[in-house]
Amino acid sequence: MSTSPGDIQRLLAIMARLRTPDGGCPWDLAQDFSSIAPYTIEEAYEVADAIDRGDLTALRDELGDLLLQVVFHARMAEEQAAFAFGDVVDAICDKMVRRHPHVFGGAEAGGADAQAGQWEAIKRAERESAGDADTSALAGISRGLPEWQRAVKLQARAARVGFDWPGPGPVIAKLHEEIDEVRVEFDAVAADPDDSAARARLQDELGDLLFVAANLARHARVDVGAALRGANHKFERRFRAMETMAQADGVQLQDLPLQAQDRYWDRAKVET
Repeated sequence: MSTSPGDIQRLLAIMARLRTPDGGCPWDLAQDFSSIAPYTIEEAYEVADAIDRGDLTALRDELGDLLLQVVFHARMAEEQAAFAFGDVVDAICDKMVRRHPHVFGGAEAGGADAQAGQWEAIKRAERESAGDADTSALAGISRGLPEWQRAVKLQARAARVGFDWPGPGPVIAKLHEEIDEVRVEFDAVAADPDDSAARARLQDELGDLLFVAANLARHARVDVGAALRGANHKFERRFRAMETMAQADGVQLQDLPLQAQDRYWDRAKVET
């Protein structure tokens, strides 16, 4: 197939060839929606990572990887006569026009907050027209989201009907309360490591702690995922620096007691 640079048809043809039973790629042929889904999620995070690093070359490549995931899923659906890539494009085009009546219709624009409310109202109308009878303020929040992201969405939806703390102060107080409850359950598990009920309570309290921490980030208008990615990057940078320092001193980090490792950590915090 002769195509011009940047032509989506070239990518569609490559994917079709990979999925051809006679002469295609055995790995690609062995995949299904469930097996590919984790790669789709991973590629979305790779896109976010490239953005965090400000690496536009990597962003170009990662967006291509993410686009391949869309093409892969669409190809498998086409093989089942469910839908094709063109149907995916038509669906999102129709949705974007429908959800932006202030741009493509005669509705008034309003501000960003007004647009967010209108967006949710349109989504709710779409669910109702599709036969979804769930009228809860929490309706439509995907269970496939990363749990930290779903927690923030649940909290934000509840806040729209007034169920929210008035500011960060009460959230911080609640965070301290949850830490105390986690401490109690840790003590219970330590007293009897085989107590499955105590371990279940500990898991429950840790979940509450993380949920409140996500709520605190929401009140701070901080993206939980971005904050955690930043913390991960910082820890990795400092830990690698610790390893380098120890090697320069002729020792291996794993051979040192915790107190000596902490001294390297303190140095890494200052120097990196």
